[in-house]
This record gives sequence, C-alpha cells and structure tokens, in this order.
Amino acid sequence: MSKIAVILAGCGHADGSEIQEAILTLLALSKRDIDVEVFAPNIEQMHVINHLTGKTTSENRNVLVEAARIARGDIQDINKANINEFDAVVLPGGFGAAKNLCNYATEGLDCKFNPVVEDFLIAGMKNNKVMGFICIAPVLGAFIANKLNIKAKLTIGNDKTTAGHIEQLGNKHIECKASDCVVDKKNNIVSTPAYMVGRSISEVSEGIDKLVGKVVKMVKS
Repeated sequence: MSKIAVILAGCGHADGSEIQEAILTLLALSKRDIDVEVFAPNIEQMHVINHLTGKTTSENRNVLVEAARIARGDIQDINKANINEFDAVVLPGGFGAAKNLCNYATEGLDCKFNPVVEDFLIAGMKNNKVMGFICIAPVLGAFIANKLNIKAKLTIGNDKTTAGHIEQLGNKHIECKASDCVVDKKNNIVSTPAYMVGRSISEVSEGIDKLVGKVVKMVKS
C-alpha cells in the first residue's frame, strides 16, 4: 500500500491550513485507500486571526495543536517524519503555509522556512518523491525546487505577483482553473490553485481530487 505524508500549518485559511482544502485532500486520499500520516511543526503560529472579523487577535496558538483539530488528533510533530517512509508528500493550502511553514507572506522572495519543514521537503524532492502542492503551497515548492536547481512546472492560478515570484525562482508558472491541476511529470510534482482562484467548494474539490489522483497514479507507476 502506498504511504503519503500530509503537512498541515494550523487550522483556518487566514492563519493556518485551509480547512476545506485539508479535508478534501484527506478525503480524496481515503477514497483511494492510501495510508496517510499527518504532520505539522510544533511551533507558535505567526499570529492568530479572528475568522469572523478578519482582524488579528492577541492570542497565541500552536501550529501542531491547531492542526490536530483537522486531523482529529491523529497527527505528529514533523520532527518525527522520515521521508524514506513515504512515497509522496501533499501540502494543502491556507495562508498558514506561507506564515507558519515559512514566512513568504511577509518576506516574499526573501522568505525563510521552518528548518525542519525545509529539510523534509528538500529530502522529498531530492529523492524523487511525488510532491503535491495546493493553493499557495506551490510557492513553497518553487523555493525548494530553486534550492535543488530544479526547473519545476507549478500553478497558483493566475495571480501575477505570485506567479512572477515562481518564475523568478527559476520555475515555470502555468495558469490553471481551481477545478484542474498542473502535472510536472519530469519532476514528480502536481499542483492545483484551489482557493487562490476557486469560487466554490465544488470546483476546489474537483481540482484537489484530480491532484490526488495524479499523485497516487505517479506513485504507483
């Protein structure tokens, strides 16, 4: 049976993992009878957003503890993840990916990664594991590809600024609808824009299901 790691970044689209994207990812993997382990870094969030008002609060929250809400407690510190145990890695989106797994949201092209997350993703891409990136997460893939001198094909939909950063990092950005995905067969990378451009959960679901289907097919081939 194939085994896939899913990396979360908290709970909530504005400051953690996008909940619908995370659940749709886990559902798509479950429908294909994939053995899944979920991970998140055991660190404090960059900040906490009140998702009702959209305003930053004075709270402090832990990324792993918050991500455990999505995983129903079945989650581990990414410090315990061994890339050799997995066939693929999938990162759902949500701005926590760009705030907690790295600081792209505030630093752009000068972004730095959580070192454990960075090491895990580098090991995955370097060892030809299939990599799935959803929503804003393809930007993380672009940085990792750049570190390995890989020219990847990725999508975040059609946002010109973010697409420009992907290309400045030496990769190829391809415009894509939320209901579809982009496959880079050469580098074992699949990406879909999800809520970067999606207007409904149904079209986001379609794109994520296609991404997971491609990831699983590439693993099995």
